[in-house]
Amino acid sequence: MREISAKQRRQRMRAENPWWASRGIRADYRNLKPRAHFERFAHLVEETGVRRAVVLMGPRRVGKTVLLHHVIQRLLNGEQYEAREIGYISLDHPLYTRLSIEEAADEIGRSSGNPNGPRMLILDEIQYLADWERHLKVFVDAHPGVKCVASGSAAAALRLKSVESGAGRFTDFLLPPLSFHEYLDLQGIEDLVEDEPEHGYRTDDVETLNRHFVEYVNFGGYPEAISSPAIRSDPARYIGADIVDKVLLRDLPSLYGIQDVQELNTLFTTLAYNTAGEVSLEALCQQSGATKPTLKRYLEYLEAAFLIKVVHRIDHNARRFKRATRFKVYATTPSLRCALFGPVAEDDEEMGPIAETAVFAQWFHSGVHPHLHYASWRNGEVDIVYLDRRQKPDWCVDVKWSDRYVRRPGELSSLKDFAIQHPEVTPLVTTHTLMESAVPWTGNAHLDFMPTSLYCYMVGREAIRSPSSDTAWIFGG
Repeated sequence: MREISAKQRRQRMRAENPWWASRGIRADYRNLKPRAHFERFAHLVEETGVRRAVVLMGPRRVGKTVLLHHVIQRLLNGEQYEAREIGYISLDHPLYTRLSIEEAADEIGRSSGNPNGPRMLILDEIQYLADWERHLKVFVDAHPGVKCVASGSAAAALRLKSVESGAGRFTDFLLPPLSFHEYLDLQGIEDLVEDEPEHGYRTDDVETLNRHFVEYVNFGGYPEAISSPAIRSDPARYIGADIVDKVLLRDLPSLYGIQDVQELNTLFTTLAYNTAGEVSLEALCQQSGATKPTLKRYLEYLEAAFLIKVVHRIDHNARRFKRATRFKVYATTPSLRCALFGPVAEDDEEMGPIAETAVFAQWFHSGVHPHLHYASWRNGEVDIVYLDRRQKPDWCVDVKWSDRYVRRPGELSSLKDFAIQHPEVTPLVTTHTLMESAVPWTGNAHLDFMPTSLYCYMVGREAIRSPSSDTAWIFGG
């Protein structure tokens, strides 16, 4: 039986590394605008003071390979590396079957004509290498002069193995779906929103901003959809099938002890359809017939695969529940839900939960989301409550896709009850089109209103500027 030859592999490696001959990446990568996360990721890659591999993870189709090539171009433009010292390999190619990291580095050295081998080794789609985490850790320890960068779309497997085996040797970097700010930025739409130091974020054309926002929630979570009419016309085929099916069927659910993939798929579609809704383990057990331990494994896998985000509940006193049997589940980007079940229009009833999902999707880009909860008690609920490091509520947001409450703030009874219980909390309500500040509300308290689209832009923009858990900017602090 014929075997893959070293000559074939080296020809493929030269094709994947055109900068060895031209000092530049492929034009189709070079002509794309970098994502807003580029600078932070490039800083991690360029850091050589700590012996750590950088593991780039995230859901499918969010631009990980493009991001890697943009970083390669930055390295080529600098003085730290010669072109032949940078080696890239995509391990999903059949020519690299059973190729170890050590062998890949050796082959890259021979292919490039650099006898010392690469000083920057970039391993794309690393999940195709069996026991990749063990091989990568050994390689990092054995080659202190080589900086390793790995990426992959099997997000759940990457996260699990990185945490288990890469302690002290791996630095994880999550590339999420596009925020609304990124969606506009990648299209060069920069004049719709003004960021004024004294007045904060404002827009003079909320109707146009909302039109782009509706496009964003329908298919704007993934960079390819911006420039591809085919994806916009059939997101179910390009997003639903490629992202959801491959994650659920191929990305190693067995790591989480999951045997019934169809049952997992049914659970996900149910949760995605009901995004922004509260669910309980008891109700899910009754509906699916699965046991609670099984459902918990499913939820853990879906969250690790960056398909959903679970948000936990607090009570009227802002205290967590000892037994968390009820919680909210969000699709990690609203366009994922719309790809599965069809697009929504600006005046559809579905825009309510879709808008709430979009708000949470912006927060998932930052270090803030572990601090976010929702408050729920008998006859009352507040969509977002931020708990500070002392586990005290600091601010809260009710997401509305309506202007009704600007003129009738007294109807926000749940928000009012929560604010009375916690007078130190600063409340905000999102709207469809209206923006109002310091609306008289209850006692000496005032209420601020902001269009949902503008709020999403603000959160996504500040998540890039201030990726920490500091949220003083949200109310002009």
